[in-house]
Amino acid sequence: MKFFNLSNASFLLLSFVGLVSCENAKKFDPEFTAVTCSSVVKIAHVSTGYRLHSHGVSYGSGSEQQSVTGYRDADDTNSLWTIHGALNTYCKRGTPIKCGSTIRLKHLNTGRWLHSHYFRSPLSNQQEVSAFDGSDDSDNWEVQCVDDDEYWIREKPVRFFHKNTKKYLTSSQHFQFRNPIPGQLEVAATERANEQTKWKTLEGIYFSDNTKTN
Repeated sequence: MKFFNLSNASFLLLSFVGLVSCENAKKFDPEFTAVTCSSVVKIAHVSTGYRLHSHGVSYGSGSEQQSVTGYRDADDTNSLWTIHGALNTYCKRGTPIKCGSTIRLKHLNTGRWLHSHYFRSPLSNQQEVSAFDGSDDSDNWEVQCVDDDEYWIREKPVRFFHKNTKKYLTSSQHFQFRNPIPGQLEVAATERANEQTKWKTLEGIYFSDNTKTN
C-alpha cells in the first residue's frame, strides 16, 4: 500500500528513517507505524475490500443527508477522509492515535463529517450513516482495535463505535444500491460487533509533526 509521511523535516531525513537497520526497525515507532491525527486516508471494509466513500448524492429517505457508501474503485478521491479529534478537542497533527480514542472523520472532497443518528438505513433497515454538513457530537466515533495494540496501526483491523448511539460502523455485500450509485454498498451502523464491522486504513498521507489542528 502507498504511505506518505509528511513533516517539517526534509525528505532526506525521511529517506534516512526509511533506511534504518533491521535491528532498529524491530522497535515500534508509533510516529511512523500508527495512524496519526490530521492524516488523510482511505479506509477499507475488511470483509469486502470496498472503501468508505461519499459524494454529492443524498439519501432519498431518512435524513436526506449526503450518503455514505462502500466503493470498489481504489483510485477515487471521494474515498479520502481526514482524521480529527473528538468534537471540541484539539488533536495535534502527527500525534499517534491510541486505541480507545474518540475521533471524527471528515470527507476530504465535500468537507462533511461521518455521522450517524436514529434514522433507518435505506437497504438493511439498520441505522443510517451519513455525511453531515454541520458539526455535533454525533460525529464522534471511538476507535476500537481488534488486536491487543496500544495504538491504531496502519492496515490492522479496527472497529468504529458510534459514541452517541452505541453502534458499530458496518457494511455488507448483500446490500448494494442501484441507480444513481449502482454497485456501491450500503454503509450503516449496527448493534453487534462482528466480521462485518472491521475496517482498516490503506492508502494515505500520514503526518508526523506536531502542528496543532482542530
